[in-house]
Amino acid sequence: MSDLSNLLKQNREWAARMERERPGFFGMLRSQQRPRYLWIGCSDSRVPANEIVDLPPGEVFVHRNVANLVVHSDLNALSTIEFATRVLGVTDIIVCGHYGCGGITAALQPVQDRIVDHWLRHVRDIAKFYREELEAIDDPEARNRRLCELNVAVQVVHVQESPVIIELREKGHDIRVHGWIYDVGDGLLRDITGLVEKVRAREPGCA
Repeated sequence: MSDLSNLLKQNREWAARMERERPGFFGMLRSQQRPRYLWIGCSDSRVPANEIVDLPPGEVFVHRNVANLVVHSDLNALSTIEFATRVLGVTDIIVCGHYGCGGITAALQPVQDRIVDHWLRHVRDIAKFYREELEAIDDPEARNRRLCELNVAVQVVHVQESPVIIELREKGHDIRVHGWIYDVGDGLLRDITGLVEKVRAREPGCA
């Protein structure tokens, strides 16, 4: 049996430090949840949402899965989007992918009959749709990075075209969806929202 006592110890130290630095912080969290942003990101342990944007608990409502996908049949992701926007009042949604994503790498390789391959079929569909552009890139790492970017852009469109976002916008709500990519190698985020219009122009329904 694993001994996780070190994690419990670190938790107590963290809680004590937070209370010292921000007296009443946990009482405030207990009384309300009013995050400013919804973050849809990858499950990768190297991409912790709050930490890389230097925000404390309570500021970011987070949904994560392998390769940061928003699939029309994924009730988990769609419920998160609905709760964040309708209940919590979030108006800025960030879809954040990252370079070196294991899911993207796996999607560029032959199917190995794993459960995750069923999930990554969505990324493979994107790779097929943009095959000509991707195959024109000789360097495998650069090709991988480009698919990471295209995947983010497609998922932004999926969020924009989700029923709850369409309905809210029709009612006059200003819901903004951003596409970001994180580089694990330098710790920097890059805004690639401009790529979304290129993706939308290619195929309104996306991959």
